[in-house]
Amino acid sequence: MKKFNTSPISGMQELTPAMQAEFNRLKSGITAAYAQHGFQSIETPTIDRTEILLAKAGGDTEKQIYKVVKTAETANDADQALRFDHTVPLARYTVEHANDLTFPFKVTQIGRNFRGERAQKGRFREFYQCDVDVIGWNTLPVAYDAEVIATLVDALKVLPLPSFVVRVSNRKLLSGLLQALNLNHLSAEIFNIVDHAEKVPPEKTVEALQDLGLGTENVVKITTFMQIHGDYTEVVPKLRDLGCQDATFLEGVEELDIVLKTVQELSATTEVIADMMIVRGLDYYTGTVFETIAPDYREFGSICSGGRYENLANHYTDQALPGVGGSIGLTRLFAAFVDAGLAKASESKPVDVCLLPISSNEYQACAKFATDLRAEGKTVDLVLTEKKLGDKMKYASKVAQFAAVIGETEAASGHYKLRNLKTGAEIEK
Repeated sequence: MKKFNTSPISGMQELTPAMQAEFNRLKSGITAAYAQHGFQSIETPTIDRTEILLAKAGGDTEKQIYKVVKTAETANDADQALRFDHTVPLARYTVEHANDLTFPFKVTQIGRNFRGERAQKGRFREFYQCDVDVIGWNTLPVAYDAEVIATLVDALKVLPLPSFVVRVSNRKLLSGLLQALNLNHLSAEIFNIVDHAEKVPPEKTVEALQDLGLGTENVVKITTFMQIHGDYTEVVPKLRDLGCQDATFLEGVEELDIVLKTVQELSATTEVIADMMIVRGLDYYTGTVFETIAPDYREFGSICSGGRYENLANHYTDQALPGVGGSIGLTRLFAAFVDAGLAKASESKPVDVCLLPISSNEYQACAKFATDLRAEGKTVDLVLTEKKLGDKMKYASKVAQFAAVIGETEAASGHYKLRNLKTGAEIEK
């Protein structure tokens, strides 16, 4: 009987070794895809100053962070907290190490973050995020927006998804349209309505816009804009046909055109489309924005998202550091994959060879043989229990691909037989 409740705290993911192996395989695949596109890997501290973490955030974020409290302190005295994403620590890191970095700085961070959210299905308090960002010094060509998207497309192909679609837009489009309609003063409310439009019936979206007092004509113009989506060769002309001459809007059209054309040149992918329903609710996005869905598993929600921010670190420095980035939330996705039957426990054995000495007299010979095998790059497990050989063999069959029984004869001769535990075939060593 348990003396304590040994289950993990709610909102924390804990996997069996076989499931962890599958999780690690996906994480390694994403890491490799990022590296192939030239992104350099860094790690920022899990704990940072609270003032740093909250410089670009507040409100709900402040309520969700985990503060680090020493025994002699109260929560109000704490000036350190666990990071809740990679973006804010990256801003601090870039400012701190600017003299040692090469710009544009192409960087990836893959690690755990923490948020004190109410734990529920699909929401974790501790979770892995797999981020890629490109940061410029003063300026950053919009083509890098396409580079980030193309990189994420290759990373998403590692995941067990039958298909996915990256939906791309530009916040300047809706901002410019609202300026042309003299609705700047309601931009926050309208962006919020558009951002949530897919979660409610269309008539609810129209009703919400009408409740702002926009007038029928303006509501029609905004909803018409929202319905534009598809291949960029179709979408860009439709945007221009709207007749909006606002400078910000026209800049958004040109940037969207460049990004989508460049994505095709970089990866020749059909998984990327333009979609005006994507505006992203986070305030720091200023241009390109994107979200990714799996059409066959829409219940997964956004499986990858990101966008352009004009100044990553304006709270920490006067130096302009524009950037673009995206993130795959692997912990949440992996849980969804498991529920949908798309991810299963790894069937591969974690150990290459399991050595089974008959008695302690063969330990020295086993140790030498293990050293030789490890020098060849093999993973080796020595079974040092005093159990019967049959029990040792049962253990080996669960963890290893091959096993070698080592008795007096094998120890004296230095010749061993590796038995394939699946086929029974033997290899002389």
